[in-house]
This record gives sequence, structure tokens and C-alpha cells, in this order.
Amino acid sequence: MKVTELVSFIKEGKLNNSLTYLYGKEAVEQQQLRYIEILNKAMNLYGDKDVQLFSAPGRTEVGGNHTDHQLGRVLAASINLDIVAAVFPSTSSTVRYASAGFNVPPVDLSELEIKKDEINSSAALIRGVAAGLKSRGYHIGGFECYAESDVLGGGGMSSSAAFETLLGTVISHLYNDGNVTPEEIAKVGQYAENVYFGKASGLLDQMACSVGSFAYIDFADKENPDVEKISFSPDEYGYDLILTDVKASHADLSDEYSLVPQEMLKAASVMGHQYLSEATEQEVIDHVEAIREKCGDRAFLRAYHFIKETQRAKDEADALKAKDINQFLELVRESGQSSWMYLQNISVTGDPEHQAVAVALAMSDSIIGKNGAYRVHGGGFAGTIQAFVKKETSSHYIETMEKAFGRGCCFILRIRNVGGIRLA
Repeated sequence: MKVTELVSFIKEGKLNNSLTYLYGKEAVEQQQLRYIEILNKAMNLYGDKDVQLFSAPGRTEVGGNHTDHQLGRVLAASINLDIVAAVFPSTSSTVRYASAGFNVPPVDLSELEIKKDEINSSAALIRGVAAGLKSRGYHIGGFECYAESDVLGGGGMSSSAAFETLLGTVISHLYNDGNVTPEEIAKVGQYAENVYFGKASGLLDQMACSVGSFAYIDFADKENPDVEKISFSPDEYGYDLILTDVKASHADLSDEYSLVPQEMLKAASVMGHQYLSEATEQEVIDHVEAIREKCGDRAFLRAYHFIKETQRAKDEADALKAKDINQFLELVRESGQSSWMYLQNISVTGDPEHQAVAVALAMSDSIIGKNGAYRVHGGGFAGTIQAFVKKETSSHYIETMEKAFGRGCCFILRIRNVGGIRLA
């Protein structure tokens, strides 16, 4: 369909079933307006011609804080916040990607080598995803695109992984009849981020965005993680899943993030392992003296966190499968305590005057206590916290958090049951 035809299609309610599936019935009208606005902006850029609609979600991490890079276990889910893109097929090898807030220089996919001047850029991810797909035997090609995102950047929702998932999904449908699997798209996204973008990362973010739903993921097999989807929605148990943006800057925190896997790997090496997932709790305890001497106390504490947290992620999944919400919430609270006490990714070393994440957790403790759960979300140090809040308490919780962090700091998330998708 041409843009004007697709706009009419949406106005007539013919996309409503898909919008309900992705965002919930209560959000359909708002999403209709959003999609129409995106299509009109795309038409202003590229003209009224054949267009396709795509969506790729952000993610939320529920269990397994900093375990994926040690080939551990995680519990994560796709969410209703997403990137929506109007995509125009092209006979050219060039990708032209425009978005609200930023534009990307044209990327010619006939040149797939790494370009140093693109490191840490969206262009690097476009080129990297295409290169990754081609190396796996898939067809690639250019397209024109206008996209808008409500995935919070730097908030632990994995905006970069959502972007990679979108790119993989678009190329899958335009050039490969939609035959690239979500797992392959995730791996290609990680490859693009590691090799072309220049950021070391595990596979959690990409897998959670691409696979969709609530998922338990075991990364023991690095090349083929075991993914098990679990049917779970907090709504069914009377809870809202709320993320709070604590408005703390991520600037100059790259060293803090990189030290977490570095220290864990050093502790693993002391025990003769490549990754901590190869060690047992008893091994960590037995090697306490050597780890402290060679790596420092924090490395020991972070190794201990990993051992308990990777098992806790499995226990959380088991609790959800057994529909034991109270056990699940208790484990989420334990996860948060472990991140604060042992992983130590709540505040930045040497900056005691700025502890926004800790403040948000303390306020959550005051309001929620044991009537729900709360924990740091994602990488930590800044960004967001996560809370499971009883619906009758949600308004009070949001009002209280907004007093500390400003209006609009809270997001009530909905679990989304599909990853990257073409809607029309």
C-alpha cells in the first residue's frame, strides 16, 4: 500500500487487532494517532509510495542482573515501548534512516568493512547488522526509513538492541521473506554492537528484544542460548510493573560498567575458569583468599553475586511456571538486595553525594515493603529502577517518585508477546 492508503487503512480501524496485541486495547486510539503521524512524516521525506510498517520493542530485565556476560541465566521480557518505522523498499544498496531527534548519514551496504569513523554510531549498527546477516548467508539490500521511538535511551530498556532488532527484522522481510529467526537477529545485533559499534555486551538485550514475551534464557551454550518463553503478566496478579527514571546521567560511567565483567572474569580465572558460570558457590568460597589477594574484595563480592543471582533467575522462572507470585516477588527483592550489597552497581565509587538509584530504592522500600518488589534495573549506577506495585498503590507510588525525580519519570510497562514484527 502507498502511504495515503495505509493511513486510511489505519483510520478505518483495520490495524486495530495488531495494535491491541502489541499495546493493549486501552492504547489503540493513541497508537493509531502515533502511527499515522509517523507515516505522514515519512511521506514528507520520501513521497507517497509503497510502504511497510515495522515495530521492535525495548526490554525489561527481571532476573539475572549482570549474569549474561558470564554465560549465566536471566529472566527478561519484551515491553510495549518500541521503535515504529515506516519503511520504503528500494532497489539501491543504500540505507537511508531518518528519525525524530537524529538523522543517520546514508549507509551503502555494498561496503561492509568496519569503518573507524563510524564507531559508536547508528551507521555502524546498520552496517554491522547487514554484514552479520550476509555472513550467515542471507540477502541484504537498501531501504528508506523514517522511525520514532519511545524506548527510553539509557534507561535499561536497551534502545540500541531495539534498533538492531528493527534493522534485522526489516532486512529479513524485505530480502529474505521473513525467514531470519528471532534468535539469529539477536546474534547479529550483538555482533554489530560488539564488532562494528565497538561496545562489549552480552546477548541478553538483543535476545530479549528480538524473541519477545517473558523469557527465561540460559546462556551456557554461548552460540545457541536456551530460550524458554513463560506466560506471565503482572496484571493477572494485580500488580503494575513500573520503571522509574532517576534522571541520573550515564556520562563517564563506561569504566564503571566495564569493571563489572572484568572483575568477574578475573575471579573466574583465579579458579581456573573462563567464565563464572563454570564455577560453583563452594569453589568461590574456597577461593576467597586467593580472589581477594589477586583481584580485590569487590571482585570476590561480585563473583558471589553472580553465583547466587544466576541460580535465582532459574528459581524465579520456576516460581512463575508454578504461578507462585509470592515466591517470585521474594526472589526479585533478594535480587535487588544482592545487586546493592554484592554487585555494588547502585552508586558510583567516590561520589557519595549523588546516589539517585539508592534514593529511589529507599523510597520504594518505604511504599512497597514486602507487598511487591523493587530492584535496580539494567546495568545500574544510573538509569532506572524496577518495581512490582499493587495496582491500588500505583498512583501513590508514582506520585511519590515524581516528587523526587520529576513528572513523567515513571513508566507502567506491559509485557509484549512478540519481538520484531512487520504490521503491514
